Amino acid sequence: MMALSRRGFLAGAGTALLAARAPGLALARDARATAGGVIDLVAGPSRAPIGAADALPSNLWTYNASAPGPEIRVTRGARVRVRLTNRLEEPTSVHWHGLRLANAMDGVAGLTQAPIAPGETFAYDFVAPDAGTYWYHAHNKSWNQVARGLYGALIVEEEVPAFPPERDLTLMLDDWVVGDDGRLDLASLGSLMDWSHAGRLGNRVTVNGRVDPLLTVPADMPCRLRLINASNARIFALDPNRFDARVLAYDGQALPEPVRLAYAPLLLGPAQRVDLLVVPEAGTQIPLEDVSGAAPLPLARIRAGEPPDAPAERAGEVPVVRPNPLPEPDLASARTVRLRMTGGAMRPIGPVTYRGEEMRGGDFRRTRQAWAFNGVANMPETPLFAARRGETIVLETVNETAFIHAMHVHGHHFRILQRSGSDIDEGRPWRDTFLIGPDQTTRIAFVADNPGKWLYHCHMLEHAAAGMTTWFDVS
Repeated sequence: MMALSRRGFLAGAGTALLAARAPGLALARDARATAGGVIDLVAGPSRAPIGAADALPSNLWTYNASAPGPEIRVTRGARVRVRLTNRLEEPTSVHWHGLRLANAMDGVAGLTQAPIAPGETFAYDFVAPDAGTYWYHAHNKSWNQVARGLYGALIVEEEVPAFPPERDLTLMLDDWVVGDDGRLDLASLGSLMDWSHAGRLGNRVTVNGRVDPLLTVPADMPCRLRLINASNARIFALDPNRFDARVLAYDGQALPEPVRLAYAPLLLGPAQRVDLLVVPEAGTQIPLEDVSGAAPLPLARIRAGEPPDAPAERAGEVPVVRPNPLPEPDLASARTVRLRMTGGAMRPIGPVTYRGEEMRGGDFRRTRQAWAFNGVANMPETPLFAARRGETIVLETVNETAFIHAMHVHGHHFRILQRSGSDIDEGRPWRDTFLIGPDQTTRIAFVADNPGKWLYHCHMLEHAAAGMTTWFDVS
């Protein structure tokens, strides 16, 4: 378990651009759009090396034959149309993580849409309301499909992008379980040990599909690094102060101004994102490292290239990234909903039902359900709560397990009101995923203003499959 500061984040623990940068138009850096503005994504098997070009190829599942999948860039307010074709051997769907989009387009197989069968297609059509760093990933048997490579970046730019392309970098962090030959270990997928412990933790870490890549940006100019944790379960520990970085945004939502952290490390859990502001000096490299171990683990290096020629460009003024207009919770009239997390290795799960039946003895191993929310394992028939549209909900989550969890709310962003044993969320930044440590209680608040049926689950994907999934209804 990684060491934490006393302020404790946890208590106890390629093609060219395909459309012009203009309001209302979707564009993609790597996905090919049709003349009608539709982006085609094909989910299917492919063979590619993990981490280095000279590694032995692994059997992956990818979007458009690349891992990560194509980075999609759209303008805030744009209509986004994506046609997904399933060439996998099992059903799939795509979740657009962090977007406050229409419920029918959220991509949760079995809740917001039927699973897309092999050989079938599905048309996603939605508006991207908020600028920021998001991502997309498979949402049917996610523990299996994401681990094989089914994910990609989704960037929603401001109407006038704050940073030019050469100073706006996306870094997708992932870890892979590889065997002695360097190939993806498929036999270990679905391990009951992973499902009941910390989740699937890889032994090879990549950024944009490569081990410790070297990326180049203009020297002496403010640059934006968009970090996305696409791992099944790994938490990355970063220290932006080691390279004089400031935080621009969490989970796609910009802060009022860039912030220099007063603590370390910054923990980036599964599905979380953070945007960092850096100004690399000429002749230097910024080492992006995970600092959870005895020695830093290199993730990527940001090299300062040549400074721009124009004097105005060389001025290096920090661009302004304006926050999105999200609805503020009304705490005076809020309703509190409590969720109790139990189970996993080393802790009792208590009385628990699964699919309406009380579980006993060998039922746990047979069903592979190791965790419970309020005594129910995995997707109860009735919602955790039903909210009126516009109602403020305070969601109090109590972690009685021995493990850290990454809790994700679909369709909404929230403010963290309180973490027991921690005070690092001063300022209450907007998030869509939060980390909660063993024996910790965390209270979040959001306005339930997006109608539909929405998931609330642990984004350690093995934990979600093994019981840590519920839902709520906004009517």
